Amino acid sequence: MTQPILIDSASFSKFRKKGCVYVDKTAYLHRLISAANSCFFLARPRRFGKSLMLSTLKAIFQGKRELFQGLAIDKTDWTWEKYPVLHFDFSFASSATSAEEFAHNFPHTIKSAIVETGGTYKSDDTPEANFGRTIDELSMAHKDRADKTDEADSDKGVVILIDEYDDPVARLLHKPDEAEKVREKLASFYGQMKGRTDKIRFLMITGVSKFTKMSVFSALSNLVDLSFRDDVATMLGYTEEELDAYFGEHMRAHAEKMGLDDGTYRAELKRWFNGYRFGRQNPATVYNPVSIGNNLESPENFFQPCWADTGKASMLMNFLKRGEFLSHDLDTEMKVLEQAFDVTNIHELRTIPMLFQTGYLTIGDFDSASRLFTLRVPDEEVREDLASLTASVMAQQDVGWVATLGGLLLGGEWDKFLTGLKSLYAGLPYGSTEAAVHECSFERVLMTFLRAQGVQCTAEDRQASGQADVVATHPCGVYIFELKVDESAEAALAQVKQKGYDAPYRAADRPVWAIGLNFDRQTRQLMDAKFERL
Repeated sequence: MTQPILIDSASFSKFRKKGCVYVDKTAYLHRLISAANSCFFLARPRRFGKSLMLSTLKAIFQGKRELFQGLAIDKTDWTWEKYPVLHFDFSFASSATSAEEFAHNFPHTIKSAIVETGGTYKSDDTPEANFGRTIDELSMAHKDRADKTDEADSDKGVVILIDEYDDPVARLLHKPDEAEKVREKLASFYGQMKGRTDKIRFLMITGVSKFTKMSVFSALSNLVDLSFRDDVATMLGYTEEELDAYFGEHMRAHAEKMGLDDGTYRAELKRWFNGYRFGRQNPATVYNPVSIGNNLESPENFFQPCWADTGKASMLMNFLKRGEFLSHDLDTEMKVLEQAFDVTNIHELRTIPMLFQTGYLTIGDFDSASRLFTLRVPDEEVREDLASLTASVMAQQDVGWVATLGGLLLGGEWDKFLTGLKSLYAGLPYGSTEAAVHECSFERVLMTFLRAQGVQCTAEDRQASGQADVVATHPCGVYIFELKVDESAEAALAQVKQKGYDAPYRAADRPVWAIGLNFDRQTRQLMDAKFERL
């Protein structure tokens, strides 16, 4: 019987007790918990399995061997000793819209974790003071218990697991002063681990970004950053081999549902969802887990973008409100130094590192001589959502507005669509950002908008009689755009027909449209637009 796919939980216990597909990553975890070093940090985009990894580590250190039968770690010499585990999930900040609201929620989160582990929380003390005292008390209690049970040679101490450590700050990046207040509060909290590393058996901190001034990185001089380590590059996410081993039956069923042969199906699956690389020298790429789970469980006969809908990071969404976004051509590869990924000054964030940390860009290559990373968009799913984000920033509208405009195009409501397209160009910012907007050509704006609708686009489509500016194909139709500057939409439309740009598409079993657009060089506005079905 095919194992069910669990998509609504990050609980390792739930995966195992319900008999759901669990991609066994415990060999990686066993190496980490058995290593000489015991304090680790790992940055990955949202919805990439960080919470499930921490839940798995928690079960290991709680000695729940029965949950690991048949997994890699069960075949090792791990002793399954029970440790006190402090597990903090800071994604609670999703509802915090200010430093004041964070300060109200923070004590409840810390108290919950401490009480769950068997510690005591004193309401007249600060959350950070409670955290430091709990480490001392639980470490001492564990040592006493180990001594009484003849486990004197075992490692003592508390296990600390911190999920989404940076989320409270990330939620407020559009309010830098508020974000700084939250950062200072968290710095005091994380600082409680300084001087207590001998009482910590194992520490794993996960997040999206590396906020180097968060104190945790200065307080813990032995903190090992795993973010770009080649030996753990595929510890999160699914490799091709793991897809075959764990999801073979699911993929065969999905391919049949889509009417595709195995080779075509796997190529499309890879194009849509595989492209993330996390190692400097390790070139292996991985599939996004949430995208695979949702698509293989879906009753639909097409691929659906899922990660973008479930994984939009507040860090990026809030940062985009601060500008500096439109000056980059995200269709091209870009090079950055590793230091660019560390967030040192909340007031001086940069677009490219933010896009990388939130999963919209990934490693394409790494040059060890120059220490330069080449970054690229990972896959089709992300490319489509990035186009949607870019279009919404261009138009100074929300993503829903862009999607509605796309619906007008695909639905053939031409008058409304062309009116909306004029609004898209009219929304481009000017003034101090004029130079950046100038680099963003009329064609690039159009291509970005079309890609946001899941439309396949070709710029400068070469044909025997010339080249069309933009050709977009979709099950709803073929759209041939010709752009003119300081001429007329009629002239653009006439060129499409005169040059026969529609010739390669005449046999298509869908309507073919010619769209002429004319822009004003001075105002850079879309002044006139005409359409005709060919």
